[in-house]
Amino acid sequence: MAVAAHLRELELKHAKLDEKIKSEQKSPFPDTTRLSSLKKRKLHIKEQIHAHQVQ
Repeated sequence: MAVAAHLRELELKHAKLDEKIKSEQKSPFPDTTRLSSLKKRKLHIKEQIHAHQVQ
């Protein structure tokens, strides 16, 4: 059960980062450094999700 809870937590973090990215992209002057950081964090979480699903 702990693994399922952790996976769900990762999915929630991934979704929140996606919303932050979309919000930043809608800004008149998006902060490209912030966008890059958010995208890297999102990718890292996606890799963690994939690793749990493969197991």
